[in-house]
Amino acid sequence: MLDLKQFEIWFITGSQHLYGEETLKQVADHSTIIAKFFNEAAQIPVQVVFKPVVKTPDEIYALCQDANVAPNCVGIITWMHTFSPAKMWIRGLSILKKPLLHLHTQFNRDIPWSEIDMDFMNLNQSAHGDREFGFMMSRMRLNRKIVVGHWQQTDVLEKIGSWSRVAVAAHELKTMKVARFGDNMRQVAVTEGDKVAAEMTFGMSVNTYGIGDLVAVINQVADADIDQLVTEYADTYTLMASLQKGQAQHSSLREAARIEIGLRTFLKDGNFAAFTDTFEDLHGMAQLPGIAAQRLMADGYGFAGEGDWKTSAMVRTMKVMAAGLQGGNSFMEDYTYHFDPANQLVLGSHMLEICPTIAADKPSCEVHPLGIGGKADPVRLVFNAGPTHRPGGAAINVSLIDMGNRFRLLVNEVEAVAVTEALPKLPVARALWKPMPDMKTGCAAWILAGGAHHTVYSQNLTTDDIEDFADIFGVELVVIDKNTNLRQLKNELRWSEAAYR
Repeated sequence: MLDLKQFEIWFITGSQHLYGEETLKQVADHSTIIAKFFNEAAQIPVQVVFKPVVKTPDEIYALCQDANVAPNCVGIITWMHTFSPAKMWIRGLSILKKPLLHLHTQFNRDIPWSEIDMDFMNLNQSAHGDREFGFMMSRMRLNRKIVVGHWQQTDVLEKIGSWSRVAVAAHELKTMKVARFGDNMRQVAVTEGDKVAAEMTFGMSVNTYGIGDLVAVINQVADADIDQLVTEYADTYTLMASLQKGQAQHSSLREAARIEIGLRTFLKDGNFAAFTDTFEDLHGMAQLPGIAAQRLMADGYGFAGEGDWKTSAMVRTMKVMAAGLQGGNSFMEDYTYHFDPANQLVLGSHMLEICPTIAADKPSCEVHPLGIGGKADPVRLVFNAGPTHRPGGAAINVSLIDMGNRFRLLVNEVEAVAVTEALPKLPVARALWKPMPDMKTGCAAWILAGGAHHTVYSQNLTTDDIEDFADIFGVELVVIDKNTNLRQLKNELRWSEAAYR
């Protein structure tokens, strides 16, 4: 997975020449201290780099130019220590292509009641300097993240850290390559979409590669490499008896290993970060990739089934956001419901391809028949999803959908529930959750908003993360949470139609 420390957020402080050199020196000293504190804070996973205080339109413009082309800069933090006349920022902000976080803070936490004088007031003007700066961004209709609070407070550090994760993911998505093996599942609507519009909006490049191109790579896999991977399977998972060496279906395990190695080679050689396939186009393959897709997801690749390239890209994007956090992110599908009035639940799963990063316990490696696809029985990892580490078992389901004239990001906040019942005849990975605010409202709201049947299920990200992501790209966000009211949601959807028309 990505090491987020290779990426940078630039810390930029605004001032002006009005206050004299001594004041500007203090501004620079304070800004250096804050940037160093941020860079060393455990909550912020990227490097925070101090940049010289900007005092003129030309300095601001040059710094925004530099940020745009710096390969490891994923965003900037701005702070007005003194009053920085905002007309100075127009040219720079008009060319800035990197995400911006506006930090509304001040160097001192408390007012020094007995010592405060006009020199102190001239130096510490963030309370109104940031408002001048904020007006200009609002006048220019610029999306940005606003964080308010003292720079040493934990909640401020956490918000900056979360935003920086999203900025890294946005940075990667702008150059992401998604490989489609075959086309979308026939006659399915929601997995389709405008790939040109997606590249214009997000930057990701989505292209199709013939299944024969993949099969050619799979067929070149050496037996020694298969031997090594099969050993890894046995060491990592609980192997079904029939898959063990010398048993009747061991050849199926070897074929699954061959497919994984071939897929991994194809993706690595092509610099792809995400991929999708479909069971309707497997010509030349012995079985549908099951364990291969699962393990590639666990290593950070994006995946979604049936040609769903949008969800595949979002799986990768959310894995980048969550790098280093407890819990996992996986391709998911709402499969069936438990309508017990006292305990209404959604069972999430897929035919084969759920990421083991969400597993509660050591997965079992098994082979079973699959009633679709017309190929040999596929090998897959079977497990139950584990609890989340967030309060109340909080998790989210996220769907990226193409509404024709725009993309919509849909989030349903859910409560993850432990799987306590045995499922002896369902040999797939599975998860249970309760949709917010309740089953009937949550499901109706999802359908009203046009949510897909495929999602990204996250144990460690929050709605705030997805909101930051939507803001960076300027796309519509619809949230279903504990406060959702269907009548109000219908109005919000109508307002969105008008706003995006």
